[in-house]
Amino acid sequence: MTADRRPAPRPGPPARPDGGAADAGDFGAFVRREGGAGRLVVQPRMGFDDPGRMRAGLAATKAARAVTVGTMTLDSYTRLGKSEALADALAEGRELNGYPITAHPPAVTARMLAGIRDRTFPVQVRHGSAVPQHIFATLIDQRLDASEGGPVSYCLPYGRTPLADSVRNWAEGVRRFAALRELGREPHLESFGGCLLGQLCPPSLLVAVSVLEALFFHRHGVRDVSVSYAQQTDPAQDREAVAALRRLCTELLPTPTWHVVVYAYMGLYPVTEHGAYGLLSDAAELAVHSGAERLIVKTVAESRRIPTIEENVAALEAAARSAHSAAEGAAPPTRQEAAAADSETYEEAAALVEAVLDLHPDPGVALAKAFERGYLDVPWCLHPDNRGRTRSYIDGDGRLRWAHTGALPLGRSASRPAPLRRIGSADLLADLHHVQRRYDAAGGRLPAAAGGAPRPREITGDGNSPRVSHN
Repeated sequence: MTADRRPAPRPGPPARPDGGAADAGDFGAFVRREGGAGRLVVQPRMGFDDPGRMRAGLAATKAARAVTVGTMTLDSYTRLGKSEALADALAEGRELNGYPITAHPPAVTARMLAGIRDRTFPVQVRHGSAVPQHIFATLIDQRLDASEGGPVSYCLPYGRTPLADSVRNWAEGVRRFAALRELGREPHLESFGGCLLGQLCPPSLLVAVSVLEALFFHRHGVRDVSVSYAQQTDPAQDREAVAALRRLCTELLPTPTWHVVVYAYMGLYPVTEHGAYGLLSDAAELAVHSGAERLIVKTVAESRRIPTIEENVAALEAAARSAHSAAEGAAPPTRQEAAAADSETYEEAAALVEAVLDLHPDPGVALAKAFERGYLDVPWCLHPDNRGRTRSYIDGDGRLRWAHTGALPLGRSASRPAPLRRIGSADLLADLHHVQRRYDAAGGRLPAAAGGAPRPREITGDGNSPRVSHN
């Protein structure tokens, strides 16, 4: 890929030499400063319906023996814009699966964050909406400058909103969010594109969608971004994927204000403690060895129930210890070294990105056209706007492969699928359980020892330990 496809940078104050914004306390600048080069920022996935409980969760995250950022995951009613149903649920005292930010007066959220959210502990709002305008409007009102999602990644996996509508909704929402810069905050958006369906999506497609969504954010005015990749089935292939992601961002993004976030495995999680910690440890090692700056963790309780705050903190600290051990064992790649890496995954992802960008100069229009033509096609995804002609499988070496490529424009240099390979329901079921079985069967692997972990920060919340509702 060449850099001539970079969108023109939007007007605004110049970036600092270190890539940060004028406000050194913003989310993106914090992660780029504290993560990468062997260091790792870790983050939970949690949300509480009650402001006091949300404050306690953030306080515990801030106090963990790790370098952390906070998460406010919103509830399903808020994501779907069902304000009447949300009001009824709150009136009846029903427990929600996240924080209803649009239902609380701004002063309530401000009090909840006071003394916790600061330059040492930025907070990201996560939501999952294909209709995010009301959420972005609330974030602007409350000067909350970090969120995530995307027109594809928050549409195809989660519902039946037409993709063209999601693209329009996200374009409007991102343009609104970009206005935070006029209020003295540097808005940050993370593409969820590296997590499509959570599992069994070949890495090249995850990389391509994440890069394309980052370009979409830039097009509509948000220039501080992160790109994501979810840990899959083979560590070597995962390292190739993150290197491909970094290389494409270096080639295509118009500013250096970006970072990479790795997600611990998003599919069926191990049911044993040693399996869960082993998988999380490998995710932390992947992040460090690939030069990623941030890691989204999962807990030992993922396969059974909603985790407690203590379990989330234990996962954060275990990931930090594993990252510390991994950094001591081998020097992580620099951004330039990672960008220079070449692989099958890079060739496939570059071919997909190139073909999509050829469809239209506006990345949003190009994304919609790409799904219409099958240039982007997510295996096993049932959304009406996804062609559904691609299939994937796990080969004998544990790598994710294409079984059927449909109309994907992979090009001559990309890998080809196994000829006439048929994937039945038994094959799919076995692949879905592949990671879970492998780590549960590994036996006895526990987190790294505590030595060398970052020192804790002082708790400023009320110290309660409620059950976590998160998605």
